Amino acid sequence: MATTGKRAPVLFRPVSRLTRHVLLIVFGLFMLYPLLWMISSSLKPEELIFREPGLVPSEVTGANYSGGWGALKHSFGYYLWNSAVITSLAVVGNLLACSMAAYAFARLEFPFKRFWFAVMLGSIMLPHHVTVVPQYIMFNKIDWINTIWPIVVPKFLATDAFFIFLMVQFIRTLPRELDEAAAIDGAGYWRTFLQVVMPLCVPALATTAIFTFIWTWNDFFTQNLYLTNSDKLTAPVALRQFMDSSGDSSWGPMFAMSIVSLGPIFGFFLAGQKYLVRGMATTGLK
Repeated sequence: MATTGKRAPVLFRPVSRLTRHVLLIVFGLFMLYPLLWMISSSLKPEELIFREPGLVPSEVTGANYSGGWGALKHSFGYYLWNSAVITSLAVVGNLLACSMAAYAFARLEFPFKRFWFAVMLGSIMLPHHVTVVPQYIMFNKIDWINTIWPIVVPKFLATDAFFIFLMVQFIRTLPRELDEAAAIDGAGYWRTFLQVVMPLCVPALATTAIFTFIWTWNDFFTQNLYLTNSDKLTAPVALRQFMDSSGDSSWGPMFAMSIVSLGPIFGFFLAGQKYLVRGMATTGLK
């Protein structure tokens, strides 16, 4: 009688699964530890934050949240609103501009299409910091410093090549027969784009929206560079106000407001999680 041979004994299979689950749980806790430590620290009295490095606080207080909310020139809700305005405009800009550029590269024919597509791909590899100085000089000459325009306007000009490439990959997976059927019905490029292609691109659009939301909301460098007026600060830049170079930093309120500023990101991510997974799967494997 032939033996199946190489498979592990049945007795050890549950142990193997148990080991994998334990390792995954330990790895997950290791990755979550900084976040858990920040949540725990936000609930401790400030004098215990660095004296008790453990996750379980010996004394719990909500003073960091109430004190941190009104500790700056404006309430922290004011800075959250500034972040929400900039992030919303960035999401809308990227969805409109990147989808149109992607449709052109994926479906239309125009002179030097391959060359411009290669240039667009090459811009992905260009470090952002290389263009900071010329961009700052340009925006300063047109008097856009201390306004939201240097952050928002480039989004409406399809400057995020990564999202264009992501949508191009997705649109290329759609059957061209759909475009031909729309053309037979008398639809032009705009109608085909709006009524045929865009409704099928929901996973790619959701992926673009989620990444744009997270990257813009968390962006510190660009917002700190262009928004220096205290009335225009966003949440990540406002958190910097809790730190003092002389050493007298308000760690407790800063951790508490950091937790508050993470709320919109978690909410947006959880709302679009299924579209994010589907979008990455359909654009990354085909």
